[in-house]
Amino acid sequence: MNATTPWYRERWPWILMSGPAAVIVAGAITTWIAFATSDGLVADDYYKRGLGINAVLKREQAAAQRGIDASVELVGGGTTDGQVLVRLRGAEPPVLFLSLVHATRAGHDVRLRLERGSDGNYRTALPPLAAGHWRAVVDDARGEWRVVQEVL
Repeated sequence: MNATTPWYRERWPWILMSGPAAVIVAGAITTWIAFATSDGLVADDYYKRGLGINAVLKREQAAAQRGIDASVELVGGGTTDGQVLVRLRGAEPPVLFLSLVHATRAGHDVRLRLERGSDGNYRTALPPLAAGHWRAVVDDARGEWRVVQEVL
């Protein structure tokens, strides 16, 4: 007499079901990631921002015409507390603003107020920064000019 084993005791049905089961698990994980994280690259008012780019470019051109240049140095920065040092050439306002803009995550952007020291440089405390690529935007309090520099 030939005894047959039930289907769940055979290995082939389980091997055949493992592929679709893996796809279902991967789909559930992908769905969770999509809802749990935000897409920082998409702006709600992209059209207005596109129109406003000319005003921003004029501020950069104004800095170039006035001969204003800045160098930004992050001292002890990164994931620990540190200090930011800005050396400005071509202007000497009493206060500067520095925006540290993360390359991909708008939620990590930092805006700092820097006061001019006795040595002519601008310094302030630097909060901990997330890992990644950063852009420094130095502008005056009146918003007449701005200098953009890449910092790592």
